[in-house]
Amino acid sequence: MASIIIGSQWGDEGKGKLVDILSQSFDVVARCQGGANAGHTIVVEGKKIALHLIPSGILNQKATCILGNGLVIHLPTFFKEVQGLKEKGIAYEGRLFVSDRAHLVFDFHQICDGLKETELSNGAGGSNDSIGTTKKGIGPAYSSKASRGGIRVCDLFFFESFKKSFVRMVENKFKRFGKFEYDIEAELKRYEEYSKLIKPFVIDSVYYINKAFDDGKRVLIEGAQSTMLDLDFGTYPYVTSSASSVGGACTGLGIAPNKIKTQIGVVKAYTTRVGAGPFPTELHGEEAESLRKVGGEYGTTTGRPRRIGWLDIVVLRYTGMINDFTELNLTKLDVLSGLDEIKIGVNYKYEGQILNSFPSSLEVLAKCEVVYESWPGWKVPLNTQKTFEELPENAQKYIRRIEELCGRPIKWIGVGQDRTSMIVKN
Repeated sequence: MASIIIGSQWGDEGKGKLVDILSQSFDVVARCQGGANAGHTIVVEGKKIALHLIPSGILNQKATCILGNGLVIHLPTFFKEVQGLKEKGIAYEGRLFVSDRAHLVFDFHQICDGLKETELSNGAGGSNDSIGTTKKGIGPAYSSKASRGGIRVCDLFFFESFKKSFVRMVENKFKRFGKFEYDIEAELKRYEEYSKLIKPFVIDSVYYINKAFDDGKRVLIEGAQSTMLDLDFGTYPYVTSSASSVGGACTGLGIAPNKIKTQIGVVKAYTTRVGAGPFPTELHGEEAESLRKVGGEYGTTTGRPRRIGWLDIVVLRYTGMINDFTELNLTKLDVLSGLDEIKIGVNYKYEGQILNSFPSSLEVLAKCEVVYESWPGWKVPLNTQKTFEELPENAQKYIRRIEELCGRPIKWIGVGQDRTSMIVKN
């Protein structure tokens, strides 16, 4: 039996915290897509642990953690994170594995990522059409994979063939972007060493996970980037380059859909996003800056300030439909404490008509008017409450209204940074 935790907005909802908490009841925790563009921050007894590639379940000493075949992996980042685990005294030997089918991100992918963003920002007529990527090479690596020119982890163990493929990939990028500074020989030497270092971590993850199901083990799937950044369902082209909805779990791990029994959606009590792209409920000025500071809304991976907006129910209904969320985790409710009024975007109106769902066209989205409901805030800090009934009455009303509008039950409520600051609602 598998459960999956997926972001329901544009990412940064705080998925890592719930993965960390729930992983205590699971045998295997697996990532299914994305790469080092993910950023999961976990706070344990006041100490922050930032992860980018390694699943948040690594803090559960009993869980096996897997980077699945759907990921694109930058080995220097992987080993940097492994070193960080070692320095913090977190044991990982024998329980952290990498899929032999996962594709590799190289430094030249990261260079090309930046060059592509520069191209887009200097568009025709002075337009800035950049996506706002993390410049971690994720898009170019997935492009190499889709064009059947990528290199997988398993290819490292046949190094003569690896070298030919690697040189061919770099030369292809030179043709596309012009000759940029890149020491091919030094990189090959480095990866020859990586091929030895990575070997103890590499497994046939497809077999391993399906064998885990056969053995009655519980598997927790950790999504990254969130549904509104999904390559098919998000605000294309301002999206990531992988399937970040529930479907990505099947292709990214090699499991059948019927293995997933529970789909948990993580919802921030307001909305944020980083990078470019439309954001219907976005706030500006002092109101946005205040929430940004209180919520610490700066990217784990890039440090960029996140854009801030009111909670968007149109988005939540849409992502709930795609993922069929069985229950929700509402995070960062404490950030809204002290506000006189809290708004909820309940519908989009286009040319005078209420839309049935989230529009595919960004042209339409840009012209949508958000229909809001206003709810009274609460002045009580949320740092001591342990049950739903202990929350301020207006906070309880806000939560119940979200449940009504989404048609999904909220089971977990985040009221602080630490892993202990999570109310379980009956």
